[in-house]
Amino acid sequence: MSDTEGTTSRARSSASGERIYNRIAVLRTERGVSRRQLADTLGVHYQTVGYLERGEYSPSLHLALRIARYFEVPVEVVFSTSPFPRIGSGNGAE
Repeated sequence: MSDTEGTTSRARSSASGERIYNRIAVLRTERGVSRRQLADTLGVHYQTVGYLERGEYSPSLHLALRIARYFEVPVEVVFSTSPFPRIGSGNGAE
């Protein structure tokens, strides 16, 4: 998978106006994985990981599933169409 995958997803995301929220940075940091390490494993450019983390690109379904598989969690743990609650926000999400 190449950077084109992220570019295509960005165009679709912009056209629909729907944002995809993610926990990639949190999961990556918890596991001590660099952006470059994650990108190399996924077969994308390391900047693509940064774009995904910042919400500048929405991943293709295939890439989203590969990211979830990498972290060994269900895809809905990584991605959502609603913002994730902030850790320590006091809303009982812990």
